[in-house]
Formats: sequence, structure tokens, C-alpha cells
Amino acid sequence: MFDATSEPIIALSHIDMNFIKPSGGPLPVLAGIDVTVREGEILGLLGRSGSGKSTLLRIAGGLIKPSAGTVLYRGKPLGGPAEGIAVVFQTFALYPWLTVLENVELGLDAAGLRSDDAHRRAMSAIDLIGLDGFQSAYPRELSGGMRQRVGFARALVSDPILLLMDEPFSALDVLTAETLRTDFLDLWGAHQLATKAVLMVTHNIEEAVLMCDRILVLGANPGRIVAEIKVPLPQPRNRLDTAFHEIVDEIYAILTSRMTEAMGAQSRIHGGLVQQLPEVAATRLGGFAEALAAPPFEGRAELAQIARALTLPSNRLFPIAAALHLLEFAELEEGTIKLTAAGRVLAHSDIDGRKLLFREHLLRFVPLAAHIRQVLDERAAHAAPRERFEYELEDHLPRPEAVKTMQTAIDWARYAELFAYNDRTRTFSLDRGAA
Repeated sequence: MFDATSEPIIALSHIDMNFIKPSGGPLPVLAGIDVTVREGEILGLLGRSGSGKSTLLRIAGGLIKPSAGTVLYRGKPLGGPAEGIAVVFQTFALYPWLTVLENVELGLDAAGLRSDDAHRRAMSAIDLIGLDGFQSAYPRELSGGMRQRVGFARALVSDPILLLMDEPFSALDVLTAETLRTDFLDLWGAHQLATKAVLMVTHNIEEAVLMCDRILVLGANPGRIVAEIKVPLPQPRNRLDTAFHEIVDEIYAILTSRMTEAMGAQSRIHGGLVQQLPEVAATRLGGFAEALAAPPFEGRAELAQIARALTLPSNRLFPIAAALHLLEFAELEEGTIKLTAAGRVLAHSDIDGRKLLFREHLLRFVPLAAHIRQVLDERAAHAAPRERFEYELEDHLPRPEAVKTMQTAIDWARYAELFAYNDRTRTFSLDRGAA
């Protein structure tokens, strides 16, 4: 069991991070972050998209420098990438022209080892992570799970003191991710790794509770720590345990509360035109509303409960719930989602009825979509460039979130037949269906 009094491996204090707006001013991404990761600990960073989790992880790895604050690695200032820190990325990030062995050996490039020593250590890491026999294979020959194992082997081959993991299981299917998580925890619990501490970014609530000793919940815009959750459950952990469910439900309630607060705050900025939209297809909303309206939920459910029933991980459930709340098809409160009267109509309507109702709510509750439509109506050519609207978003949201928000607005508007978009010319327009 993790000892909270053990030696700090890395400590981030008073971290602020600002990006630059197109207008030249600062755009806060992280504010007032304090994080300490101690020896023997797996610490999770959990939050919705846009909360700055990956940015914070890159600061901890010395890959980017914060705008303010200090980072101490083993008691000394971190001025850049340091020996003893390794990263496992969300994507496999392998060189396709290199074999498994050659990709893993890249993790030793900075060590200056002789080729035979590098070969021996790489083979040992390959064996440790369960890839023995595949050292001569190329990435194209491997499944997604095995390619991610190569990523783990490349990170572990240097015997890092601190391992940083940026959603390392999110690109994998459910069964593969579960297997790889279990294998990693077995190695960690058996002390077969030289690694002393792990800092892990995830969207997945159950994954965080399964793996972490502590979980820091981040709010967004800007990212800041809003809660610390201790997970005093022995490993291996059982998803069916009541204590496990209680921690999961607590985190759902915290994230739901923060999400609704953030949406309310954003709706007051610039008339709601720059509100961050959840990254979810419009077609999924009607199906989810239909499932929520049916037995056993009858229009109301705990988020954790419906996530389990529909086998939806939290990183896929939250965008759906947020979108339904934003469009006033549902209400979110303390980890619970409840259909509104309009949501019940949406659930029981046919395709054409859903489109008409969705269009009405899109115009009423998503100012960005209404604004684009108004501009198109007022222009003689009924057309406008995407940049005309994206520039406004980027003055209030980090570029990745601005791009996602614009793409969501496009998807929702196409579904509602509110306006058209040509990706080749990056132009909005009215067509015969958008009358």
C-alpha cells in the first residue's frame, strides 16, 4: 500500500500555463496547480477534455516550460527532459520502418550504451512486457495492443524513476486495454519495475479508480485542481465491490457539478458564442435519450449506473450527457441525468421529428450555430469562410478545443439541416435543405 509520507519524486508548485491568443493576449490553460508524486504512488490526473491534463503531464516531463511556477524532480529544478523520466503516449508513436527491437532500443539512445548492452536491455524489456518472440516484427504486423506494449517497453527499457502515462489505454479496445492494465499492475505490484512513481492522465473514471492510489480531478478553463480523491482499496481491485462503486459515484458527482458550472460560466462569455461544445455526434443523442427513457431508467439515472448498463466509458458518456444538458434535452445534477419534457419527446420521435426538434433547440441554446446561420442569412451570397467564426473561438479557447467546438457545430448543424459546410473550401453556406 502506498505510504503518503514517502519521498517526493516530483513536485509541481504554483504552476500556471498560458497560451497566446490570435489577438496576442494570454489564454490561461492551467492556473495555480500544485502536484506532488511520491515514491510508490500511482497518481491519476482526471478531467474532461480541455482541462489541461496532458499539458500538465508534459510540464512534469520537462517537455514544455510553464509560464509560472516551479518543478522539482528528486529535489532539483527540472529544466527540460531529464534522465529517469519516461513517457508512454496515447498513440503508439512507433517508427514503422524499425523492428520491435529497434523501436525499443531507441529508448536507450541517450544512455550512450554499447550496442551489445543496449541489445541485452532491450530484449529484457521486451520479455518483461510480454513481447518475447516478436522482437523482429515490424509495427504493421502487430495488433494495437501489442504496438502499445512496444511503447511501454521503450519507456521502461531505460529503468525510469518516474513514468508518465498520457492516456496509454484509450486507443485500445476494451478487452485489450483491460489486459494491458492488469499486466502493468501485476508488474508494479510485484516490484518488477525499476520505476518508483507513476503520473497518469486519463478520461476514464473506472480506469483511474482501478489503477491509482490518489486521483486529482481537474476543472477546465483554465485547468485547476478541484478535488483530491484517495483510493485506499487493496490491489487487485474489483469493479463489483461496493467501495469501488462509491468512489466511482463520488467522482461522477464531482465532475458533473464542475461540468455544469463551467457550461454556465461559458454561456455568459461573449454571449455564449465561444462556449465549448461537447465532441459528440448528433445522431448519438437521440439514441441515448431513447435508452434513458426506457425501463429500467424511465427518464432518470445515475451516470455511473447508465454507464455500466450501456458499457459506456466515462470519456464517451460525459460528452453525451453534456450535450443533452446544453441543448436542454436533459438536466444534470450531482451525478444524475434526467430527461426534460423535450428530451422525452426527442426519445420517442421518429427521425424527421428528432431533426425538427433538434434544429429548434440548436437555434435556441447554441449561440454559435445561431450566429453562423444569421450571418449566412444576411449575406447576399449566403456564404462565409470558416475563419470568420473560428477566430472568435480561438480568442477564448485553446486552438484544439476551438477546432473541436467548430467541428461539433458543423456536425449538429448538418444533422439539423441548418446550414452546409464544404471542407475543401472551408466555407459555410445555405443549401436547399437549410431553409
